[in-house]
Amino acid sequence: MTTATTRHSDRRISPVFLGICAVTAVTGWATWTGFAEKPGIAVFLFVTGAWIVSLCLHEYAHARTALHSGDITIGAKGYLTLNPLKYTHALLSIVLPVIFVIMGGIGLPGGAVFIERDRIRGRWRHSLISAAGPLTNVLFAIACTAPFWLHALDGVPPEFRSALAFLALLQVSAAILNFLPVPGLDGYGVIEPWLSYNTKRQIEPFAPFGLLFVFALLWVPQVNGVFFDLVDAVLRGLQVDSWQASAGWSLYRFWT
Repeated sequence: MTTATTRHSDRRISPVFLGICAVTAVTGWATWTGFAEKPGIAVFLFVTGAWIVSLCLHEYAHARTALHSGDITIGAKGYLTLNPLKYTHALLSIVLPVIFVIMGGIGLPGGAVFIERDRIRGRWRHSLISAAGPLTNVLFAIACTAPFWLHALDGVPPEFRSALAFLALLQVSAAILNFLPVPGLDGYGVIEPWLSYNTKRQIEPFAPFGLLFVFALLWVPQVNGVFFDLVDAVLRGLQVDSWQASAGWSLYRFWT
């Protein structure tokens, strides 16, 4: 288990990622200060930028954990640069999650980094690699909600509070959904190393459709209601009201 073949250039943060962070910071500042003439556009750019940043960190967590678990090819693939253009499936990793947010206000991340699992020994390491991504969403959710439970938003424009609440909703929903034991999601990756060979072979053909199946299932009113009740319960526990997140989504969809 070594990282000796990982060059410094393989770990250098990508200008693409830094550019996304800059857009997020500027539009977040514009929303925070009320400087934006059209707050809806600023909220859209701020939330979308922050969401993409969290997607990059999600995949970075997978890659970094895999690197330290034995897959020394991770660096050469560009996964440690946080560049979303380096992902194996940029459509699944960035485009579809953003579409999911726009269509349904749901934080549903996709699959991205290709890990050479045969280089990794030990079932616990395989499970930890899969869990690293959604655990990043958990940390991101805590960071987004910290200003609420620290009462640090007094005097801040309601647009920023709503945008931050909506971003927290995306992180909470992403963590919950990605921990589901559904093929194609990280939750299944956590338990897969512990399944029998025959069970894994039977489930394998369904893996490419797991993400779309979950998204389709969320359009069923009863399932959608139960899911968002759970998300709302978590947000309330973090002192974020559901109406704030709803207001953030309304602002996010400025064109409606």
